Amino acid sequence: MIERKQAGEFVVVSCGMLGYGFPEASLSAAMEAGVDLIACDAGSSDPGPYYLGSGKPFVSATMTRRDLSLILKAGAEADVPVIMGSAGGAGGDGQVDFLVAIARDVLAELGIKSRIAVLKTEIDRASVREAIAEQRVYAFETFAPLSPDDVNAAQHIVAQIGCESYFPALRESPNLIIAGRAWDVANVSALPLLLGYPRGPALHMGKILECGSLAARPVQGSDLILGRLREDHFIVEPTDPAKACTIDSVSAHTFYEKTDPVVLAGPGGTVDLTSVVFDQVDPRRVKVNGSAFHESEAYMVKLEGAKLEGHRHISVGGARDPVFIRQIDDLQSAVIRQVQEFQKCAIDPSKYKINFHRYGKDGVMGAWEPIKAAAHEIGILVDVVAETPELAEIVCGLVRSTLLHVGFEGRKATAGNIAFPFSPADVPAGPVYAFNIYHLMEVDDPETLGRLEIVL
Repeated sequence: MIERKQAGEFVVVSCGMLGYGFPEASLSAAMEAGVDLIACDAGSSDPGPYYLGSGKPFVSATMTRRDLSLILKAGAEADVPVIMGSAGGAGGDGQVDFLVAIARDVLAELGIKSRIAVLKTEIDRASVREAIAEQRVYAFETFAPLSPDDVNAAQHIVAQIGCESYFPALRESPNLIIAGRAWDVANVSALPLLLGYPRGPALHMGKILECGSLAARPVQGSDLILGRLREDHFIVEPTDPAKACTIDSVSAHTFYEKTDPVVLAGPGGTVDLTSVVFDQVDPRRVKVNGSAFHESEAYMVKLEGAKLEGHRHISVGGARDPVFIRQIDDLQSAVIRQVQEFQKCAIDPSKYKINFHRYGKDGVMGAWEPIKAAAHEIGILVDVVAETPELAEIVCGLVRSTLLHVGFEGRKATAGNIAFPFSPADVPAGPVYAFNIYHLMEVDDPETLGRLEIVL
């Protein structure tokens, strides 16, 4: 059973991803114990650039509505705010509108009158080009400088806001905040920071809670997690009585998605974790203290932008002939040469790309795969990206048919080399996007970064 909220604590219950589902009983247990905030991440760059480029949400409207109904009802009954960031998956303006529309519909169905703060974080191209000209944009992870041409090519550009960008919305005392692309930590930490809690523990707690019950064991589906923030420490516990937070599980999530295990970098500075101590308070709860914050000289936010690369067509098949499998590298090269020779009079090979993914050989790690033992069977994914859907379909069909019948030394049969599980064997996979903006931008006043609108 979860202990009731104690004096001096700021208590947050966090949902790792809106629309992934969670047990209703877990939310009820948290609300019965008493919370000050319901925080919910609603997106990520983990699923890749497609959702930012296309503007489509990556979680279904049905599951989003289900989770929203439970969360908004709980927030209204307890009279506590709900904060959601990275709306719709990538946090673009259209995805924010998608989530706002569902939220308003749910609130109307529940008969709840709510004050909604909408914070959009998509940035216009002119502002980014101006930042480039003023040398306020820096390479990040890709180590490639950002050019005006990159900005022009991007379908959408978002800024991953930090805690301070939430402050203007929070000062309006809304029941619900729906924000565009946001640092996962900020959904949890923005309100306690505005209330004066120290940055080190508040941001570190946000890091632990950002993915919900991933910081608890056992990891069995999506679930909630609870954080209790005090002046010099915080305590983490799961809301499901069948789960437990342990020193291993909580410290492991401290290291999650970080290049440096003892530095948590984010907008405005870094959390220093070198002196952090994890204590097992009881079998289900872990206390964390020693988190320190160091303010950076310049306030930086991450920019994310995605451009259209082309259109994809795929074909999936399997091979179990050991003679064929041993020669797969050479055969793939031969197939590409044959297709290009066949096409070269009519189609420039630079207008398409052919890739093979060989599952059972090196489909996950590619050239980095350390195990070189021969597989008894492999699954082959033919992946063609071309300038138009029509060209992608043509090339994919040629690759599939050529691979099916290509000759090789030791081949005895005249039947096909590949077994296809589906008909049709070739399937369109839609437009393809790539991150072409993944940079840091310096901002003077993070509180003015988002575009705030109050919806009644």
